[in-house]
Amino acid sequence: MKRKKIAVAMSGGVDSSVAAALLCEQGHEVFGVTMNLFSLPKEFCRSDDLRSCCGWKSAEDAQRVAVALGIPHYVADFRKDFERTVIADFCAEYGRGRTPNPCLRCNEHIKFELFLNKAKKLGAETVATGHHARIELDQDSGRYLLKKGKDQRKDQSYFLYTLTQAQLASALMPVGELTKKEVRERARRLGLSVADKAESQEICFVPGDNYAEFLRSKVPDASRPGPIVDPEGRILGEHKGIISYTVGQRKGMGIASSRPLYVLAIDPLNNTITVGRNEDLYKKGLIASAVHFISIENLAGPLETTAKIRYKHPEAKARVIPAPDGRIIVEFESAQRAITPGQAVVFYEGDVVVGGGLIESSF
Repeated sequence: MKRKKIAVAMSGGVDSSVAAALLCEQGHEVFGVTMNLFSLPKEFCRSDDLRSCCGWKSAEDAQRVAVALGIPHYVADFRKDFERTVIADFCAEYGRGRTPNPCLRCNEHIKFELFLNKAKKLGAETVATGHHARIELDQDSGRYLLKKGKDQRKDQSYFLYTLTQAQLASALMPVGELTKKEVRERARRLGLSVADKAESQEICFVPGDNYAEFLRSKVPDASRPGPIVDPEGRILGEHKGIISYTVGQRKGMGIASSRPLYVLAIDPLNNTITVGRNEDLYKKGLIASAVHFISIENLAGPLETTAKIRYKHPEAKARVIPAPDGRIIVEFESAQRAITPGQAVVFYEGDVVVGGGLIESSF
């Protein structure tokens, strides 16, 4: 294998640390870069209980691993860019009554755009991350393919469907061939301090996962109380602001009812939340925009595939149909629960990511 100069995005977690170690073992010239994306409050940023990949504690963990591996380590300040491309979009989407996934935006605009550009300025030929996914070149089509990681429970290909051919050609994901258990075993054998570090669970810029508290000052119009109605428009109660709700939610209604009620729809224009029965959440199709394909250049006609409507949702058989306006229509073989505007729908053919788009509405 040709020796390359590779920049590894080191978050201070075990996956990116082992990614760096594997590339060092292969004889590459490796250096680490930790992205400073968001300034957490002091009481959070050095906490041992922090479950975010941001904060100075994570940068310090990455630095310790770099020292152990004998590689250079840098910190890149992307805070303004992260605020502009990820946090602003997160707030705007909640204000529109949608439920965004900021990890998608971060991968698209920060990790595989800004970081890639920064790494090349530092002399890197290639970048590497700790994602549980795989990148392969298909010799027949000449296209780079994004595939699921070996560990199906930790697979992160869903978050990467926006990657372009140029980005895939410039990226490596070394731990995609390992299970999480194997990653930790490698880290222990190498004596890395992060071998048993807890996984990141929170959205990095929302301490304690309290979305409503974070959004209250940023999207004041979406924090106003308003009516909770049933599908016929009858008022059942009052909500605490649309930022506190998402489609499929059951808890936090504050309504006395003889049966469980779930959020069916959020209407930011009229500041209303519609609730109903669990069975009302099941829909047979959706419309998606901002569509991007990886394994194919574009969608010329209907495609039979499987689709995921959110990260932890199981794949379901679906038919993807191109619409004249550039959007796509997805028809499921069986109805899917809580199709949520703002989330991504991602298509697969076996282990291969075909592409995806952002959910606009369900039907």
